[in-house]
Amino acid sequence: MAKTEIRISGYGGQGVILAAYILGKAVAVVEGRQATLNQAFGPEARGSACSAQVVLNDTRVLYPYVTRPHIMIAMSRDGYQKHKDNFAADGTLVYDEDLVQPDPGQIGVKTFGVPATRIAEKLGRKIVSNIVMLGFFGAVTGILAQDALRKAVESSVPEGTQELNLKAFDAGWERGEKRADTQGQAQDTKVGRAQAAVGTAQGG
Repeated sequence: MAKTEIRISGYGGQGVILAAYILGKAVAVVEGRQATLNQAFGPEARGSACSAQVVLNDTRVLYPYVTRPHIMIAMSRDGYQKHKDNFAADGTLVYDEDLVQPDPGQIGVKTFGVPATRIAEKLGRKIVSNIVMLGFFGAVTGILAQDALRKAVESSVPEGTQELNLKAFDAGWERGEKRADTQGQAQDTKVGRAQAAVGTAQGG
């Protein structure tokens, strides 16, 4: 894994910090690589803007702060709006599609939307939307192993909630796998059409 900067944004009460902690733990504790975590809150903890920054690397992280994240996970509209311009041009945006409407002008940014809150509500607890988002993020980005992230979820959530949180993670991962497959097929189709066009032009 090359150095990867990730920002998770949302509002207090969505479990943004826990999601970042689980991500860092999966990399550093389960996979034995390197990770750092920084967090920021608004004036009130619940309901106000908050974000967490995670830096992942195979070697020691020399600078623990995110400058232009390669990946942004946006769990709220305000969180997205606050950080959308400080984002790598060829980065990846993972967002809750019921709460965030990405700007169409972010050329080069790969976008993956998931109804994380809706999925969590169907599982019985809206509070696990952050875990749904983690599963989805893991599947569409492929930056760490499913088992590592799942183990980090299981060992980090409150006692007695493991089953629900693992169901949320699995639901997010399954949705992410389907989304990644669909995107890959669409990309293959675009490449095939481009190659066919080139062949036609050369033949003509």
